[in-house]
Amino acid sequence: MKKIMIGVLTAAAVVFTGCSKQPKQAAAGDAQKPVSHDQVELKIGDQKGSMRAQLEASKLLDGIDYKISWYEFPAAAPVAEALNVNGIDIGYLGDAPFIFANANGGHAKAIAVNRYDPYAVALLVPKDSPIRSIQDLKGKSVTANKGSIGQLVTLRALERAGLKAEDVAFKFLPPADGKLAVSNGSVDVWAVWDPYTAYAEVIDGFRIIENGRGLYSGFTFLAGTQKALQDQQKRIAIQDFIYRLEESQEWVNKNYQSFGKDLAKITGIPEEPATLAFKRKNAKWTAIEDDVITTSQATADFYLKHQLLNQKIDVSSLFDREFKTKQSGK
Repeated sequence: MKKIMIGVLTAAAVVFTGCSKQPKQAAAGDAQKPVSHDQVELKIGDQKGSMRAQLEASKLLDGIDYKISWYEFPAAAPVAEALNVNGIDIGYLGDAPFIFANANGGHAKAIAVNRYDPYAVALLVPKDSPIRSIQDLKGKSVTANKGSIGQLVTLRALERAGLKAEDVAFKFLPPADGKLAVSNGSVDVWAVWDPYTAYAEVIDGFRIIENGRGLYSGFTFLAGTQKALQDQQKRIAIQDFIYRLEESQEWVNKNYQSFGKDLAKITGIPEEPATLAFKRKNAKWTAIEDDVITTSQATADFYLKHQLLNQKIDVSSLFDREFKTKQSGK
C-alpha cells in the first residue's frame, strides 16, 4: 500500500513507497540484486510537477520497489544547486542551465534527454506592449534566469536579428518575479518556458514576440549526482524510473486532454494552460545520443562567446550514456 510523508528541501517533498512487486524493467545485467523499498530512496527534483504529474496521472508509479521523494522547484537553477550539494539524487533541467551549472562547479551528469518542440521557450510581452518583434528590443530590458534556456533563446534571437547582446539590459529574476516585473512595467520582456508561457498567454493575455524554434534544441535532461550514480542499487532504481518516465510521456501525448485536469489538481495551474503546455510539447524521452553531445557542445561554446562561461569546456564528460530507454533501443 502506498504511503505518503512530507519532508523539506528548498521546496515541499512527498515520499512514495511502492508495492512489493519488482520494477517493470531493470538495466541489463543489473538483476542480480533485487531492489527493495527498504533499501533505496530516490530524491527527485521536479519543476512545476512536470514528471510527477504525468507519472501519477498514468499510474506508472504503481508497483515501484523503492521510495521516491519529490522536491518541487520553480526553475532549473535551484535544481542544479540541489544536485550540486547532493540534496537530491536526480533532477529535471534544461540543457543550457545544466551546462551553465556544471561549468561553474557542478558535478551532475545527464543520463536521459526529453526532446520536445521548443516553441514555448519564448519571449513574451503584455498584450498592450508596443514591442512587436525582436527588432524592437534595442534599448529594452529582458528578464530571465541567468544561464537559463530563456536567456539562451534571447541571445540567439538577438544574434539572428542582427542585434548584439549589449543592445538589451538583462534583469536576472526567477520566473514568478520576472512575470511581476514585466506586468508592472519595470522590465519590458519576459523570457520563459512552459507552463509559465501557457499560463501567461491564456490567463494574462501576454503575447509571444519570439519562440524557440530554430533557436533552442528542445532538450531537457534528467541528471544525476555522482554520488547517486555510483550507488549500484540506486542505478537500478534510476533505470527503472527512466523506463516509467518514458512510458508516462507516451501516455500523456495520447491523453493530454484528461491529463490537463490531473496536472491542474497537482500543481494548481488552471486546466486550460496546463493542457496547452503538454499538448504542444509533443515530447519523448530518449537515451543520450551523439547529437545531444554535439548540440550541448555548441551551447557551451555559445555561452563562452557571450562570456557566460569563463573557459571552454568539453561537455562529453558531463554525460553518463549507460542508461537506456525502450524507444532508443539502447
